[in-house]
Amino acid sequence: MGACMALCSLASCASCLCGSAPCLLCGCCPSSNNSTVTRLLFSFFLLLGTLVSVIMILPGMETQLRKIPGFCQGGTTIPGIENHVNCDVIVGYKSVYRMCFAMACFFFLFSAIMIRVKSSKDPRAAIQNGFWFFKFLILVGITVGAFFIPDGTFHDVWFYFGIVGSFMFILIQLILLIDFAHSWNEVWVRNAEEGNSKCWFSGLLFFTILHYALAFAAIVLFYLYYTKPDNCTEHKFFISFNLILCVIISVLSILPKVQDASPQSGLLQSSIITMYTMYVTWSAMTNNPNRECNPSLLSLVSNISTTEAMPTSSPGMVQWWDAQGIVGLVIFLFCTFYASIRSSSNAQVNRLMQTEEGKGTVGGEEVGKDGLRRRVVDNEEDGVTYNYSFFHFHLLLASLYIMMTLTNWYKPDTTTQAMQSTMPAVWVKISSSWLGLGLYLWTLVAPVIFPNRDFN
Repeated sequence: MGACMALCSLASCASCLCGSAPCLLCGCCPSSNNSTVTRLLFSFFLLLGTLVSVIMILPGMETQLRKIPGFCQGGTTIPGIENHVNCDVIVGYKSVYRMCFAMACFFFLFSAIMIRVKSSKDPRAAIQNGFWFFKFLILVGITVGAFFIPDGTFHDVWFYFGIVGSFMFILIQLILLIDFAHSWNEVWVRNAEEGNSKCWFSGLLFFTILHYALAFAAIVLFYLYYTKPDNCTEHKFFISFNLILCVIISVLSILPKVQDASPQSGLLQSSIITMYTMYVTWSAMTNNPNRECNPSLLSLVSNISTTEAMPTSSPGMVQWWDAQGIVGLVIFLFCTFYASIRSSSNAQVNRLMQTEEGKGTVGGEEVGKDGLRRRVVDNEEDGVTYNYSFFHFHLLLASLYIMMTLTNWYKPDTTTQAMQSTMPAVWVKISSSWLGLGLYLWTLVAPVIFPNRDFN
């Protein structure tokens, strides 16, 4: 009897993985809307590829792979079997470039297929929401093929694709943070009006002050460690200019005219944007090839002078585990998860992110015409809740951002097998922070400039 039940459960899960409408009949899937489950599963593919990239760039992986008999060139051999796999390709930055190239191709394929899908009645919606086992096979196949790409100019060309894609993804991260801040402020203000107002308003005040305090502390540390009295002019400009911009948006967010036109705007949102801007500024300065202006975190912690500090990495090695890389991964994980479950009521952000206004409903179990319970509800029969094509394009950009984050935005030099910091990476990050602040500034002033348009 138990064996029969196990077989039935496996068959049910197989319908989830191989069917054209996953989880509609599946007991192993959570109760939710179809659109949310689909986005979470695609995000899981991205996180799986990220995990593989992290493992392949860990220090010592090449040494461990060389211990496998007959696996790597230069490693232990098996009599009669020649090693054909180059360890330099399947570990280190080369593996990250190829893994992220495969993920980008995968999401580009689905982005092209899903153009102009309007509802779940479109036959292509079945491909979007189902056939997960076959999608996994496609991703694995593309990944295997990517590792056969010859070195040549691949890394140089793909580096510039990564620069452009990461620039765009940083902007999307900022849009998602703006949306999160608006949603946070809206929920807590509504709770304050309905219940214990002192408690909720105290919470808003506490987190606003905390965010500004962290941003101010970061600015002080930037001036202390990333500038010199007679050097590092670019860093002084970056810090000062972004500080001025953050002060401007903070003041604008509480002006009476802005408050009248956009009651949901406030200092909580500005504090989050200020803190994120300081992170991007710090991330940009850590890519400066001038080591005098860019001390390693180890030298700062151990009070070693910049001139005596060891180089951050040996030729051919990449230290992805530094502080800015870890913070970047944490922010990436948050934004990816939030993009998968978000149901925003902010019209401006929805227009920017190509999503419909959130209805605030959560799927539950329903009984279909066949009498079977449906744990995942198809909530897109009348219209999709998010743009399928843009969602995959967003994941494509996320793949490129992960590639640049794990390799510290270093430019690969295939002639010397070294990874080098470059000023273009610095300017890309700084310009993205300026453009992001411009987007947030637009959300503040647009309702004032165009009072006859609906921005709520």
